[in-house]
Parts: sequence; structure tokens; C-alpha cells
Amino acid sequence: MSYKFYQYKNCSTCKKAQKYLDKQGIEYKDIAIRDTPPTKADLKKMLKFMDGEIKKLFNTSGQDYRAMNMKDKLPGLSNEEAFDLLSKNGNLVKRPFLISKGFGVVGFKEEIYKKNL
Repeated sequence: MSYKFYQYKNCSTCKKAQKYLDKQGIEYKDIAIRDTPPTKADLKKMLKFMDGEIKKLFNTSGQDYRAMNMKDKLPGLSNEEAFDLLSKNGNLVKRPFLISKGFGVVGFKEEIYKKNL
């Protein structure tokens, strides 16, 4: 299976996830999330894996999220508006962001990776 692994090199959670993937011998395409945010198509697909909860796609603890006052703005955004923001600003996207044709997850919890990969 082909995976896309969007991550930020200085993110400790991303490093843990990448270490796990490497240890398991799982092949993936490494993508710098700040330089190349997930596409709208990948975001839409990930939303399905996140049970339709758009907030789960956002890095709610990030500086950009706070600076843009997204806590107050997000409830009033349509999914399309949210996808537009996320696809243009990788800092807003929850990371790591691992996606394939049949699986997607944001963040890293080893038990979820183990169960699904």
C-alpha cells in the first residue's frame, strides 16, 4: 500500500511516527507539511477517516491556529472553506498526517498505527 506521510521535521510526534514506520518497514512518501500541505482531495479523504469532524484536521495547539483565532472562526466555516485554509497553510494541519487509499490518521498513537498498518 502506498502512504503519504506529511510531517514537520522539528515535530517530536512526527519523529516518533516516522521512527515507528521505519522500524516496521512501511514504505511511505515523506512530505514536508509546511512546504506542501495536504491537497484538498487528501483532506476530504481524511475527513471521512475522522468521522466527519473537521476540527480533528486542525493543529489546535499551533501558533497559526491561535493567531488566526480559529477557535472562534472554525464553527462558522463550511468544510470547503476549511479545506481551502488547510490546503494553503500546512501549519494549520494536525500532524503527522498519514494517508493512503484505505486508511488515514492524524497525530500519532502507536496502538492505532499497529492496528491499521
